Amino acid sequence: MNRIQSQIKQLPLTNVILQDRFWSEYIQLVRDVVVPYQWEALNDRIPGTEPSHAIQNFKIAAGLAQGEFHGMVFQDTDVAKWLEAVAYLLASERDPELEQIVDGVIDVIAKAQQEDGYLNTYFTLKEPGKRWTNLAECHELYSAGHMIEAGVAYYKATGKRNLLDVVIKFADHIDDVFGYTPGKLQGYDGHQEIELALLRLYDVTGNEKYVRLSQFFLQERGKDKNPHFYDVELEKRGNTTHFGRWMLDDKTYSQAHELVTKQDRAVGHAVRFVYMCTGMAHLAAVTGDSEMLEACKRLWDNMENKQMYITGGIGSQQHGEAFSIDYDLPNDTVYAETCASVGLVFFAQRMLMLQPHGRYADVMERALYNTVIAGMSQDGKSFFYVNPLEVHPQACKANHKYHHVKTVRQSWFGCACCPPNVARLLASLGQYVYTSREDTVYANLYIGGEAKLELAGAQVQISQHSNYPWDGDIYFTIDTDRTAEFTLAVRIPGWCEGASISINGDDQPLTAIVVDGYAMLSREWKPGDQVQLVLPMTVERMKGHPLVRHTAGKTALQRGPIVFCLEEADNGPNLHQIYLLKDAELNTELDVSLFRGVQVIKAAGVRQCSDNWGDSLYRRNPKVEEIRSELKFIPYFAWANRGEGEMRVWIDEK
Repeated sequence: MNRIQSQIKQLPLTNVILQDRFWSEYIQLVRDVVVPYQWEALNDRIPGTEPSHAIQNFKIAAGLAQGEFHGMVFQDTDVAKWLEAVAYLLASERDPELEQIVDGVIDVIAKAQQEDGYLNTYFTLKEPGKRWTNLAECHELYSAGHMIEAGVAYYKATGKRNLLDVVIKFADHIDDVFGYTPGKLQGYDGHQEIELALLRLYDVTGNEKYVRLSQFFLQERGKDKNPHFYDVELEKRGNTTHFGRWMLDDKTYSQAHELVTKQDRAVGHAVRFVYMCTGMAHLAAVTGDSEMLEACKRLWDNMENKQMYITGGIGSQQHGEAFSIDYDLPNDTVYAETCASVGLVFFAQRMLMLQPHGRYADVMERALYNTVIAGMSQDGKSFFYVNPLEVHPQACKANHKYHHVKTVRQSWFGCACCPPNVARLLASLGQYVYTSREDTVYANLYIGGEAKLELAGAQVQISQHSNYPWDGDIYFTIDTDRTAEFTLAVRIPGWCEGASISINGDDQPLTAIVVDGYAMLSREWKPGDQVQLVLPMTVERMKGHPLVRHTAGKTALQRGPIVFCLEEADNGPNLHQIYLLKDAELNTELDVSLFRGVQVIKAAGVRQCSDNWGDSLYRRNPKVEEIRSELKFIPYFAWANRGEGEMRVWIDEK
């Protein structure tokens, strides 16, 4: 297979140790609280939450328990994503007790697998005669993909093949069922995931049939057939549906409306879209498919420049958890599913591994520091599925159009895709900090710790430390076993103006060395060399594109990668009556009383007073009193940790 270019690689988790003031606490929270909490949830041991039944489903399918299937058609994926998160934790720090629990779960999963390799508790228990008959709705290949990812992650973390052998057998079964050979099924899943999972399986096995199978699923999607594959399936089933006919009639919902290489807009279900694009980008890198690469770039451009929230959220409408149209980005009815931002991080990393460009890392950073961690409470025990940019609790409860918006995080969900998705991303965060190609290492994220890799024939260790994201002074120390000539590519974030960089105290001319958002520091490196990157962190008043009607006349505050918001706990109710003064100074300070200590922004504003309005709903030329107020903005990721209340990201200005 011909690759587009020399392969850009991610560093394995075993080669990266994170020691970061900001992120280490989150990763420790995943280890100490989130993973154990989710294990209890998967085993139905958390009072007051909707039962998961996910582990029990596997036990019943394995013949180890009696009962019926319970949960969503894709309930197996909650277990798979939990297993994947645990694998990433074990890659960083072995835990024999946790590993023993995982091996026990894998034993049950292996027993639940059918002789031919098929593995899906819903169809094994509830509809055993209907395998592969409703791919458009029933997530069979999606569920398979998540289990494959878990098997790959556990093998890479521990060297154990117990789950890897299970998923290889399953993948081989899928290869027997699907393809162009006469008698095989020429179809694809309604929810993309298998495409990227098969490529990860290829990465560890080297078996090219998994590349060909992933390619088949991507190339078949949206192929111009009359009738459409979904409609053929539907007729064979006697026109029965699982979720509803609209999902089948609207082919854009699952990006099945045209060939993936011809698509040019982000449409449909947002999670499906970014999972599909992640697989497309990986396939383009493996096969050298330039048409696939160009499609990835077009789709990224549309998503980033016309359909993404300032928080890194994507998917603006509740119906279909989907994109809407260009520049349609409502703040109060937004969906912005947590899983979609997790998938956006996956897509961004794969684009970085195709063509290193700072724009992809900028978006990855935006999603991580805002929507992804906003999806989990500070104690790790409750979660947001939906991530609004404006909340009025009373309206959310009374007006049905807001019913999808929760004003406090939930302990668990019947459709619990988001909590384990956040856990697996945070547990694997070390994979996203650096990438490398030949004699270049790219610093994509500013997260403290140590990374080891080979460059120019030398063993290199890069140590990074900072107080990022609160401080823009970032330090790298290079240790090598000998003098070596290579390039350290340091990202200059798109949000930053006036960055500077020095090596051993000598200033470097950024204008001459910045390429595609990275400062290319090429030199003969010696043990102990030090790099200092200084990123000025002023508070910026951000404006929306003139075609985004929802942000017209409004401002959002951003400092570094962090987006800020007003919350009722600090500013009182009726946040819509508050204006930020255009000439107000924007002052930052550390508030140690909030969320283990965060930077907050304080600024002068005014509040409209309605006390003297009277009973009339509308008045002509009213005189509205304005009261001078000090406004306090907190990081968006931290909202809704102090009880229920209003919140706004975009604020009026006068």
